Amino acid sequence: MTIGTARAAGDLVLTGERTLPGIPDENYWFRRHEAAYRALLPFVLGAHVLEAGAGEGYGAQLLRDGGAARVHAFDYDQTAARHIRRRYSGLTVTRGDLQRLPYADSSVEVVANLQTIEHLHDQPGFVAECARVLRPAGTLLMTTPNRTTFSPGRDTPRNAFHTRELTADELTDLLAPHFEVQRRWGLRHGKRLTQLERRVGPLVEAQLTRSTDDWSPRVRAAVHAVRANDFDVDGTDVDASLDLVFVAVRR
Repeated sequence: MTIGTARAAGDLVLTGERTLPGIPDENYWFRRHEAAYRALLPFVLGAHVLEAGAGEGYGAQLLRDGGAARVHAFDYDQTAARHIRRRYSGLTVTRGDLQRLPYADSSVEVVANLQTIEHLHDQPGFVAECARVLRPAGTLLMTTPNRTTFSPGRDTPRNAFHTRELTADELTDLLAPHFEVQRRWGLRHGKRLTQLERRVGPLVEAQLTRSTDDWSPRVRAAVHAVRANDFDVDGTDVDASLDLVFVAVRR
């Protein structure tokens, strides 16, 4: 399957908890997530990968297509796990509690956890579980919304499905007992999106504060046209980034 060309899945409902491919009005968020996956592909080449929190499954398939030797797609949601089995080939799919991973100690080389930790109640426990299932010097790939820019000035997360959002320093501290951070990157709008926003206004605010029925034609056209390469992922001004993109190695 080619990422981004699939129809929206009939058995998964767009609720705001996870993004889904193939929905034009959801395209901005899908491409933003896809950009992070693509930036992290060099770290999964030839590896046995566990994606903890696979959601719809497009990311696990992208990791597999991008060079991982094996990918376990793991998610708590029964409907999501069933959907992944039906929709994507070449993946091992397991359902269970992310904070009690049903894998042996030192059994995988890479754990990928993209846009998931902000949903968990026991974040330190989950990080410890990631360390437990990773082999010595195994790699943790993690992305999460940057609290500084996603929920600025708020005591509670902007997204009702998030339990705790993190800044770059908070994520570094959370990982520190078990991991050494090797890459501390941020994802931000690239040149084309930055120029586009000068004409149509801030795209994130337009999507978070208005229903799709209230979008202007210019905002809708902009959302539908976003591509993964419209985002930059690097170590520049991480504190001002939209999403945190971390690569860490088990101590």
